[in-house]
Amino acid sequence: MTRIIQTLDEVAPAYSVLYCDLWGCLHDGRQVFPDAVAALERFRKRGGLVVLMTNSPRPSDGVAHQIDALGAPRGCWDLIVSSGDAAQVALANGSFGKKVYHIGPERDAAFFRDAQGRALDIERTQLDAAAGIVCTGLFDDQTETPEDYRAILLEARHRGLKMLCANPDVIVDVGDRRLFCAGAIAQAYEAEGGSVYYFGKPHPPIYALARRRLAQEFDCEVEDADILCIGDGIATDIAGAVGESLDSIFITGGLAAAETATSETGGPNPERLAALVAKHRISPGMALSFLR
Repeated sequence: MTRIIQTLDEVAPAYSVLYCDLWGCLHDGRQVFPDAVAALERFRKRGGLVVLMTNSPRPSDGVAHQIDALGAPRGCWDLIVSSGDAAQVALANGSFGKKVYHIGPERDAAFFRDAQGRALDIERTQLDAAAGIVCTGLFDDQTETPEDYRAILLEARHRGLKMLCANPDVIVDVGDRRLFCAGAIAQAYEAEGGSVYYFGKPHPPIYALARRRLAQEFDCEVEDADILCIGDGIATDIAGAVGESLDSIFITGGLAAAETATSETGGPNPERLAALVAKHRISPGMALSFLR
């Protein structure tokens, strides 16, 4: 049964590392949440390490600049690990060919550059010349839906192209708007019989990368029991934690706010939370309305 807690401080002393989601936990795409910042700063003050683990298709340095612009202080985190980081490894080693068709906005062009800003040895090309597909999002997530991509996906499946999905998230809330993400395109491609490879939560590559980077940058070899995962995506953040045998806190005031009856004035409703958990057959150890 999922335990409902009121603040991170209730359980934080039991852990030395947080894997904390960004969108829906630390910010909403428009502004950071002050209470979340304060909670992460308190965790670090006790000596813990905060890993911001995100399904953003951007490499981690781009994510850092993004959250800087939103007002997140550098003092609330130690390390950023993104789906983009994990996916870049597979792209750079040629697993999807040297010529790829890119589905996504031009703002994701940084995905095709290394940490020094140098172009990877990968050419973005038209679909008929591509050896693989890289999906970082929709061309225009403000107006499009996965249905707009049916013709592209049918042609790609007919040609047997593999798809690299750099962001497994299906939807995201930007302020009060809900938009589709790369994961929605990937699901549509799988429904057409296409092959998709994922690198962010809930899939293993991003967790393996986080452990490697903790070891490299902090000489930190952590046990499973030392890690606490925090996220608002039950099918990504929480499913990933369960798959990695890690403890988790489900933030109910993000994507699942309506389903769990969570608002600024209260929640989650225990019965609604139990119904959601049963529906997904995934049980987070703890739930918290908002990160604080």
